[in-house]
Amino acid sequence: MASLTRLGLVNAYAQGTNYKALVCVFLYGGNDANNMIIPYDTAGYANYSKLRSTLALPQSGLLPVQPKSQGTPFAFHPQLANLQTLFHGGQLAAVVNTGVLVQPTSRTQYLNNQVAVPLNLFAHSNQQQEMQTDAVLNTNKPVGWGGLVADQMQAMYGGNFPIAMSLAGVNVFVQGLVTNPFQCSGSPTFQPSGFSGSKANLARFSAFQSLLTLDTGLKLIQAASSTTANALQDVKTLTAALAEGTPLKTQFPNNPLAAQLHQVAQIMQVRSALGLARQIFFVSLYGFDTHASQLTTQNTLLGEVNAALSAFYQATVELGIPQQVVTFTLSDFARSLEPNSTSGSDHGWGGHHLVMGGAVNGGDFFGTWPTLALGGPSDATLQGRWIPTTSLDQYGATLALWFGVPSSSLPAVFPNLANFAVPTLGFLPT
Repeated sequence: MASLTRLGLVNAYAQGTNYKALVCVFLYGGNDANNMIIPYDTAGYANYSKLRSTLALPQSGLLPVQPKSQGTPFAFHPQLANLQTLFHGGQLAAVVNTGVLVQPTSRTQYLNNQVAVPLNLFAHSNQQQEMQTDAVLNTNKPVGWGGLVADQMQAMYGGNFPIAMSLAGVNVFVQGLVTNPFQCSGSPTFQPSGFSGSKANLARFSAFQSLLTLDTGLKLIQAASSTTANALQDVKTLTAALAEGTPLKTQFPNNPLAAQLHQVAQIMQVRSALGLARQIFFVSLYGFDTHASQLTTQNTLLGEVNAALSAFYQATVELGIPQQVVTFTLSDFARSLEPNSTSGSDHGWGGHHLVMGGAVNGGDFFGTWPTLALGGPSDATLQGRWIPTTSLDQYGATLALWFGVPSSSLPAVFPNLANFAVPTLGFLPT
């Protein structure tokens, strides 16, 4: 348990401007970034439309944006109207052609096996793991880079509740070497069935808690008992803190991602009661594996993303912390530019991600846009699977540095960072 002196300092930080939070939005299945952000100039759109064929979105329905650093205009998917507004307002940026990358890689190097590449590059399970843990070849790391970032901050900013939380069930992203995250699916204040209400149930719960403290002499059982006891205490702490909060005025839409982000906002509201000046959250949305019927499926999913993220940003404004919360997207990978035979697209590599928050250097793109040419210099194959020009390490390091991780500690979180000449990307102040 943290000392009273440090808890006092942490509570002061949590209430003041020192508070910061990172919110990871994972789009499971591989979001088709080629239809999320699209060239809008005459030549660029014509090339996109020709190569995308049956999956090309009509130019008339696209939402134009003009990134500050780009000489030509681009456009967002028609369902991203609220995010277009945030981009124009400077609260949203895009990090383009980004993915898991061990080192800078050209098409020639990739095709001739001259460089190391991530394990099982186009497989869902591996790339979900890699995006959450960083690319370490031929290993399945038990910790994620969100958890490792939390490890770096735990000693200074930890309170009486975990820094890292998942509202999307168990995942590796929030697991650290030191950090034991709070992970739940559904209500974060869920109570075990049969242990509340009547005196008999309360007595049963008390007996259960006593059993968890018994020394069995078996390490595995002791570890399981400790994990269960900590989880019960965390639920109790969070339930008590949320009881002191007030209902948010911001209206969240009715979709799974919005429900998770609503919970995140409510927990941020009671950060002082939890004694936390730093928080890392993980939320997710499934369904992006669009091998078929992509246009209708992605239309629905991006509509949910648009509504959920914009409501969440408004909630941070309501809470007075828009400058202190950064929300960012991840996905398994992007998808092939070339359509398949079932009105969908297949697994890709580098894609585009969105970063949102009052502190973001918004209204711009960061990274290098790929050359949209099948078999061209950006294509790992012949179907438009873009070799990333920006690595996950650079993306994550930019977030971690803003969050407070010292630059000297970044390689401990992102082991491939030293392979890239420019370690951070500039979409956040340092």
